[in-house]
Amino acid sequence: MPAYEFNYDGLVGPTHNYAGLSFGNIASEKNLKNVSNPRLAAKQGLKKMKALADKGIKQAVLPPQQRPDISVLRQLGFSGSDAHVLTKAAKQAPGLLASVYSASSMWTANAATVSPSADTGDKRVHFTAANLNAKFHRSIEHQTTTRILRALFPDENHFAHHPALPGVAQLGDEGAANHNRMCGHYGEPGVELFVYGQEAFNASALKPKRYPARQTLEASQAVARLHQLEPERVVFAQQHPEVIDAGVFHNDVIAVSNRDVLFYHEQAFLDTSKVLIELRQKMGTHALKAICVKGDEVSVGDAVQSYLFNSQLLSIDDKHMLLVVPQECRQVSSVSRYLNRLIASGGPIKELEFFDLKQSMQNGGGPACLRLRVVLNEAELKAANSKVMMNDALFETLNAWVDKHYRDELAQSDMADIRLYQETITALDELSQILGLDAVYPFQLV
Repeated sequence: MPAYEFNYDGLVGPTHNYAGLSFGNIASEKNLKNVSNPRLAAKQGLKKMKALADKGIKQAVLPPQQRPDISVLRQLGFSGSDAHVLTKAAKQAPGLLASVYSASSMWTANAATVSPSADTGDKRVHFTAANLNAKFHRSIEHQTTTRILRALFPDENHFAHHPALPGVAQLGDEGAANHNRMCGHYGEPGVELFVYGQEAFNASALKPKRYPARQTLEASQAVARLHQLEPERVVFAQQHPEVIDAGVFHNDVIAVSNRDVLFYHEQAFLDTSKVLIELRQKMGTHALKAICVKGDEVSVGDAVQSYLFNSQLLSIDDKHMLLVVPQECRQVSSVSRYLNRLIASGGPIKELEFFDLKQSMQNGGGPACLRLRVVLNEAELKAANSKVMMNDALFETLNAWVDKHYRDELAQSDMADIRLYQETITALDELSQILGLDAVYPFQLV
């Protein structure tokens, strides 16, 4: 049965801000306490979604989470009215307040790991929400993420939903940001590539020294088991510890794939030759097309600055792939020169598309961070929520919704303002109706 890859992009939430919460994410730390523009951030994301949909890419929307999540503050000992809770937290624990205001769910590459029905033992699409336990502000996402995914993919005959792994360091799971799928056509069985930062239960294994490795081998193995993947079609690869220390906090900052093409930096993996050999063996008749960017062409530092690899590699047709990159790739000279050579080389990547995603980039997320890839066949598509599929009408509706509810400036000092909380609740309640969602937000469950 024919199948298609859908890109579910995260809709930037009304509380998009720069709190510098993500240690190891250089852009996030660099822009700490800058004034953000939530309205512009959301519109930049919507513009990318619509442009790709117009090119024939299957495009959908994932809604933002409820922020601030006052229930978390209450769980941590703050009491009184909602206004009192926010005021107390602002005075006593501003770091906690910033964390429950984080709009980081916009980066839906971290939302979950997804395995298509062609790969799984029960022939259903499997979703496992990421526990994201490496960062407090992200660890509070997975329960709502699971409810949202269940609302978008509700039919248990076609979809299997797994709760997040236990939220402990040994099972740190960052979702699809550390997951690739190699295949011929999307509807055919593929090889799933899980990339991890360290082995939690192997004290002698190599690990980064400066920044923490967020994904563990043990978490990746657990997800593969939950998704009923055949061992003959799974590859586990360790990300090079040195690139994690250079600011590559997820694999999608140093490598990206689509179908039979793997586009990666030569320092992406600890043992690249072993990874490539295993991929080629397990892919069988589908020959792997490995495009390696050498360090003397683009340094790891330039790759991180430009987010060259945090790009979307998309199929226009069987012979034509499009690389979607942030406009920062034009501004880093080594990357700009490399991309010109790449397109001229006659390889599978035929076209470039540049997007202005500065609001997201300043918080450490590029095009690939903003999307969750979901392969669906015709039957599964019919069983999924159709109201989130990007088209002209939804694009206009969501832009009008953003204009109505979003601020064009947001500073850290705004977080104690009960009006911001009330604005967000009103916006999300209306969005639920637009996207045909059930009760997915905490305020709707009370």
